[in-house]
Amino acid sequence: MAELTLVEAVRMALSRAMDEDERVVLLGEDIGIDGGVFRATDGLIQRFGSGRVLDTPLSEAVIAGVAVGAATQDLRPVAEIQFMGFVYPAIDQIVNHAGRLRTRTRGRLSCPMVLRAPFGGGIHAPEHHSESVEAMLAHVPGIRVVIPSSPAKAYGLLLAAIRDPDPVVFLEPKRLYRAGKEEVGDDGEALPLDKAFVEREGSDLTLISWGAMMKETLAAADRLAEEDGVSAEVIDLATLKPLDQDTLLASIEKTGRVVIVHEAALTGGYGGEVAARIAEHGLLSLLAPVRRVTGYDTVIPLPKLEHHYLPSVARIVDAAREVMGYA
Repeated sequence: MAELTLVEAVRMALSRAMDEDERVVLLGEDIGIDGGVFRATDGLIQRFGSGRVLDTPLSEAVIAGVAVGAATQDLRPVAEIQFMGFVYPAIDQIVNHAGRLRTRTRGRLSCPMVLRAPFGGGIHAPEHHSESVEAMLAHVPGIRVVIPSSPAKAYGLLLAAIRDPDPVVFLEPKRLYRAGKEEVGDDGEALPLDKAFVEREGSDLTLISWGAMMKETLAAADRLAEEDGVSAEVIDLATLKPLDQDTLLASIEKTGRVVIVHEAALTGGYGGEVAARIAEHGLLSLLAPVRRVTGYDTVIPLPKLEHHYLPSVARIVDAAREVMGYA
C-alpha cells in the first residue's frame, strides 16, 4: 500500500474513477499538460487523452456551466476551480442550475457532477487564494459539500462524490495537500458521504471540526489530555451538507460540552449551523454553552499575518478550558 500525500490521493481517486467509468471527464484551467495548479491532475491527460482531460478558458462560469450541461448528457464531469476565491463567477451555475435540476425536471434529470476547489489559508498565498466560504455553498439546496481531512479520506470521499448521482462540491484543504503522508490503497472503495467520523473517543468534551483545522483540533485534544486530564472526543464532519446530526448528538449526550473549530470567519460560518442544531435537538444534554473558535470577521490577511487569523491550538485549548469550567 502506497504512502501518499492528500493531493496524490486526489489524483489516484480521479485516475481510478476514470478507469472504472469512461463517462468521467475532467475539466478546468491548466489541468491538462500542466496537471493543474497543484498538480492534482498531473499525468492524467497522457493516460486518458485530451478528450477526457480538458483544458478550459480562464472562465469559472464556463467551467461550471459546461459541467452542468455535460452531467445532463450522461457524462460524469469533475470540474476544477483553481482556488476557492475564484468560485464566485460559477455560483450562478451551481445555485440556479446544478442544485435545481432534479427538482426542476421532477426527477427526469439529475446532475452527477463534482466541483473540486482547493480552499483555506496557511500556504502564504496572495489575495483571493485563501477563501473559506463553505457555509455559503452549504446553504444551497440540492448541493452536497464534502471536505476531506486526510489522504485516505480524500481518496474514498472523492470516489463517492464522483459516483453520486447529484452535484457535490468537493473542497480540498490545500494546507494539507503536501503536509503529510499516509497509506492509501487503490482498492476502489469509497467512504460514505453524509457521515461524520469520530476521530478520537472521549468522555468530557466534544471538539468538532473539518478540513485543515482537524490538525490543530487533534493537537488540542492531545494537550488537554496531557495538561488537564480532559478526555476530548474529536469529530471530523467531513460532509457539511447534509449534516450527520446523529453522530454529533450521540457524542454530546455523552460529554455535555462542545467546542466547534473552523477557519472561516465567525459570522455566518458553518459553526453557527452546527451550534444551532445542537441547541435545537441536544439542549438538554448540554452542561455548558457551545463555544466556537474561528477565523475573524475580516478578509483573511496576506502571508505575514495569516497565522494570527487561523485558529491555533492555544485558542482551542483556551476555549475548551472555559467550557470545562462550567460546573
